[in-house]
Amino acid sequence: MSETRTEISSLGEFGLINHLTRNFETKQASTVVSVGDDAAVIDHFGNQTVITTDLLIEGVHFDLMYTPLKHLGYKSVIVNLSDIYAMNATPTHITMSIGISNRFSVEAIDEFYEGVYAACERYNVDLAGGDTSASQKGFIISVTAIGEVAPGKFVKRSTANKGDLICVSGDLGGAFLGLTLLEREKKIFLESPQVQPDLENEDYIVGRLLKPEARKDIIDFLEDRGVVPTAMMDVSDGISSEILHICRQSGLGCKIYEEKLPIAEDARKAAFKFGLDATVCALNGGEDYELIFTMSQDDYDKITINEEISVIGYMTDEEEGCKFLSKGGNTFNITAQGWNAFGK
Repeated sequence: MSETRTEISSLGEFGLINHLTRNFETKQASTVVSVGDDAAVIDHFGNQTVITTDLLIEGVHFDLMYTPLKHLGYKSVIVNLSDIYAMNATPTHITMSIGISNRFSVEAIDEFYEGVYAACERYNVDLAGGDTSASQKGFIISVTAIGEVAPGKFVKRSTANKGDLICVSGDLGGAFLGLTLLEREKKIFLESPQVQPDLENEDYIVGRLLKPEARKDIIDFLEDRGVVPTAMMDVSDGISSEILHICRQSGLGCKIYEEKLPIAEDARKAAFKFGLDATVCALNGGEDYELIFTMSQDDYDKITINEEISVIGYMTDEEEGCKFLSKGGNTFNITAQGWNAFGK
């Protein structure tokens, strides 16, 4: 970030908006009116529109002691795009609203927006509007993502069927372990500011937390293979929480097998180093932003070619409950222990 400091007050609200959006160009044919008017106008040409929103608050959802502003801008977009993909839809637009205190300079907000624009560029999404405001409670970010899907092709949480396979993309637990590492280093720094952070060989888990990616590739692969998930969610709170949502809303139970959970070797090593159980991190960690979905057993052969998709269990009758089968042969009830923004 530049060492020059320009006070936001020197630009004013409208001057800041013009400054932040001056180089942004629309890419989507569906964008009729974008930034600069009272509202955006979007024409999805007969497709259905999918909308999601997330609120990110400093001190609750992110810590600026170890979160670079550019990474924060990127991630704030990704967490919303992930929700759109989880509906089997394609994101096309976002709106970005921020509340900022006077401790932030124009240069700092520029750095944040570099990440926003990088995410928009990578996923071919237009910034359609937003707002800026003063904040007395730190940095507040509100993002709304808008997408499109062919009529009737969206996928809900509530439509899984008995016998469906439970699949998950990528690997699990890495983001939680990255958070554990950075929180540890923050504590050490606050106690001993002269001690340098020890992040050697931890790029993977730190990256999983600070710069996640939305799984557009999985949605594209499933479409190419003619596979339509019967239910789907993104993994933001841990797969234990997500599969319970699918089970409850579909009126079903499930069985998940520990030996089938995809956990990266770097994550296993980090868990061992921190004295944590890698399986517990995978089940309850959250912020992985992978996709968990159910599909017909008839489609199994269509996905085996993709090493980024793991089958971790199957759906059962509701009366059988939601069960986790350990490598040792023990059976446990699945409980939700993921992220709770209102926890103390």
